[in-house]
Amino acid sequence: MEIVVKEFKHCNVIEINGRVDSSTAPQLSQTLDKVCDQGHFKLVLDMTGLEYMSSAGFRALLATQRTCKRYNRGEVVLAAVPTRIREALELAGFTELFKSYDDALSAVGSF
Repeated sequence: MEIVVKEFKHCNVIEINGRVDSSTAPQLSQTLDKVCDQGHFKLVLDMTGLEYMSSAGFRALLATQRTCKRYNRGEVVLAAVPTRIREALELAGFTELFKSYDDALSAVGSF
């Protein structure tokens, strides 16, 4: 798994490439926590290169969403979610918790 963080004026874009499973989810959590600890709470997760995400990855997303929404500081939005991962998010009931956009540009524009 590879994670790239790009800082913009209004939000941060976090590109996730590869597979997020039980062995790589802690790395994703650490990266997301570090971004929030730096005071960035408006996050776009660009999933263009994501192949797979397990429930451990979903938990990392949920924990970060809670942190970002606390005190109305911001939120996590998803961009370019692959079809299979979108279906898994729907089954888990996460589609109501995250705004989703077709591409990263639209997601950045939402802020």
